[in-house]
Formats: sequence, C-alpha cells, structure tokens
Amino acid sequence: MVSLPLTLLRDVLAVCRLTPDAPLPAWAAGPGFASITRTQEELSIVVRQDRVPGDVVAVQGWRALKVQGPLDFALTGILAALTAPLADAGISLFAIATYDTDYVLVKEETLEAAITVLTAAGHRLV
Repeated sequence: MVSLPLTLLRDVLAVCRLTPDAPLPAWAAGPGFASITRTQEELSIVVRQDRVPGDVVAVQGWRALKVQGPLDFALTGILAALTAPLADAGISLFAIATYDTDYVLVKEETLEAAITVLTAAGHRLV
C-alpha cells in the first residue's frame, strides 16, 4: 500500500467554467492557489472562491489536499491511491495534477469524512 503525506491547503476554492475562447480574466491571476486549463470545450479555472465574480459559472466550496512532492514521473498509482478510497466512501472529488505533485479537491462539507477515509487508507495529514 502506498502511504502519501498530504497537506490541507487553507483556501476555499471555486471550480469555474468559461467559454473556450474567453480571454484569461484578471481575477484568475493573484495570490493563492490557481489552476488554469484551456481545452477546445472550455476554459477551466480553479482559484480562491473570494476572487470569482458573481456572474461566472462556478461550483464553490472546495478544499484541496496536496500530495507532498515533488513526485517522480516514474511513480504510478498516486491518484488511484487517493481516489479509490474516496470513491468507495461515496465522496466525489476534483483532481488536479501539476509538474511536481497532485491535488485532490473535495467539497468542504465532505472534508472531515475525506480525511478520515484517507487516513484509514494509510495516508497521513502533515
């Protein structure tokens, strides 16, 4: 079993959806966590929820658990080690991968349950 050290980020986040041709909005830049992905179907932005204007399509109230990295690209099963126990417990998530590490976002109302499930699966909150 893989045991991963996890850090809970302070910020409450929002997952936002803009049109695929939307310019990168000014509110997406700034302090705190931000993840920006553009595809042919959408511009997806994850930022602190207090930075998101009210007219933006967004799902708010996410908390992020960060896998302490950097992680070697040769490692396998990192996300599976986190997502499988959460799925078994019926906890939905939003995953983000970066060059150095992975993040699992869960809704704020399921955060305590997610931490309990992940620690029972052998992961540790540091």
